Formats: sequence, structure tokens, C-alpha cells
Amino acid sequence: MPRPDFSASLGLTRSLLIYYGQPWRRSSLRRFYAGLVRKGDLVFDIGAHAGSRSRTLLSLGARIVALEPQPVFADFIARSFAGEELTLLRKAVGKESGSVDLHISSRHPTVTSISSSWISKVEKTSGFRNVTWDRVERVAMTTLDSLIEEYGQPVFCKIDVEGAEADIIAGLHHPIPLIAFEYIPVTMEIAEEAIGHLRQLAPYRFNRVEGERHRFVHDEWTTADAMLADIAGLADQASSGDIYARLEA
Repeated sequence: MPRPDFSASLGLTRSLLIYYGQPWRRSSLRRFYAGLVRKGDLVFDIGAHAGSRSRTLLSLGARIVALEPQPVFADFIARSFAGEELTLLRKAVGKESGSVDLHISSRHPTVTSISSSWISKVEKTSGFRNVTWDRVERVAMTTLDSLIEEYGQPVFCKIDVEGAEADIIAGLHHPIPLIAFEYIPVTMEIAEEAIGHLRQLAPYRFNRVEGERHRFVHDEWTTADAMLADIAGLADQASSGDIYARLEA
């Protein structure tokens, strides 16, 4: 069995190739974000991973608060973004402040998660058959409300945390103008729960992006009911993506 430090290095290298090794996708992402974020906007990057989204947002002049509890990713961000308009917090985000177990896959660090129930479900699927969560670390956990209190109201909040999206949104009581959170068809109940929290919080409308296409599926933003019906029709084998919730003026 490979040593943990070797597996972690291999996992980081694999992630860097995924996030930074396809410049055409990064250009597409920048064009997409340019329609959503302006220079000087504050953005929360929850689950910053290798910092690729933060890097793109910084290139547009945004100010970033990035949260990444996975040590390998957090160390990489600290080295790579030194001196830039990025505040790194080595914390998880959840419904309540405190601490939580972080389940780490050394070889596949992008699927590190604080949700043991999410892991139990996805590890039975074909897409995760080669993933092993081989380490557990106790990490600090904060909430979106606490982040807003300390850093201010963000214009945009991106959430990509492998199964904890609904819990994070459940801890939010100050509507954020634009929120994006990942969905995976095999665990679509998490996205449905997140939409339910948002519809109770404020008058949001919804759209979504499939995979890494960086364009909205629908020409018009839809209601919560319409988005729930939309994602309910997706097969378990469909691509994952991101649901965007935009606060109505």
C-alpha cells in the first residue's frame, strides 16, 4: 500500500491536472463568471479545493474568502495565493459552529467530505468504486452567518463540499444575492433539501449548469417548484452540476 504522504501528493497532482490542466475550460469559466461578478465584489468560496474557482474570480477583481479544511489543498492555496486578495480559512462550514470529522481520500482529495451519510451512499455507486476514505481528521466548523458577521455580505457564494450543501444552507439566515451549490443525481435529495431551505429564506429563482459547461441550462430563471421538477427528471447516471439561486430584487 502506498505511503500516506505519497498518496496525498499523487492526489494533489491529479486534482491540479483536473482543475488547471484544461485552459479552454478555465477561459469558459471566466467568461461565465464575468456575467455574475464585478470588480470589488466579495465572494465566499466554500470548499475551495485547489483554488481554481478562486483563481478565476480573483482574475475578475473579486475579493475572496476561501474555506478549505483539507490540509493538502489548504497548504497549496496558502502557497499559491500569498499576497493576493484571498483570505484562507482552514475550516469546514455547516449548520452550526463547532468541530466535525473530515473524511479524507488521499488519492482523490476532491471528494473529501464531512458527511458520513453521503459517503455511505456514493461509495456504492460506479463513479466512486475506486475511492477510499482512508483518513479522518477533526477540524473546526463555522457557519455562513458567522462568516457574514466577520467578513461582510458576499455578492456570490459557491458551495462544493461533497454532501454538506443542504446543511450549510440550513445555517444561513441572511440572504445572499447569488448562491451556487453542487448537485449529484445519485444524492439529489441533498439538492432538494437545499432548495427547500432557500425558498423559505427569501424569494430566490433558480437555474443550473451541467458538468463543466459553464453555461445555464435554462434561458429563464425558474421557480423552486420548477427546478425541483427539473432535477427530479434526471437519471442517476446524468452528469453532476451546480444549481444557482438568485435573489429576486
